[in-house]
Amino acid sequence: MKPSSQRIGVISDTHGLLRPEAVRALRGADLILHAGDVGRPEILDELGRLAPVVAVRGNVDRDEGLRGLPPTEMVEVGGFLLYLIHTLEDLDLDPAAAGFAAVVYGHSHRPSITRKNGVLYLNPGSAGPRRFDLPLSVAEILVDAQGLSAHLIRLRVRAGD
Repeated sequence: MKPSSQRIGVISDTHGLLRPEAVRALRGADLILHAGDVGRPEILDELGRLAPVVAVRGNVDRDEGLRGLPPTEMVEVGGFLLYLIHTLEDLDLDPAAAGFAAVVYGHSHRPSITRKNGVLYLNPGSAGPRRFDLPLSVAEILVDAQGLSAHLIRLRVRAGD
């Protein structure tokens, strides 16, 4: 990776469980975005040992230490604006018109990378307790002079975990 590029780790829906596989996948990130449903304030402390963390409040974040998280957040990385929200259906602006290069969200536990009107939409999936037969994953956004690229990182955990 070129020195001018940055690696942004993206995680969501930990629901109080920070798996060692997620920590390994996020190690080396320049910044970590948590798209809500953190579950316990300690999760943000643990992630903060890896890199600076920006987080938003999810629908389960009612704990005293999490209620103060904002429902949305804007982050500028390498000249690109990223918009962080937990539930995509709550998006009440046009990201392209507002100048955002990406929208990062969670809630559904379904990992997804799409582009619409030049905007990257990224759901890293769930990194916490397994839900139904959905995969466990995090993601990364690579930022360089050419733009943003995103990649999902599937967490390899033992069956039943």
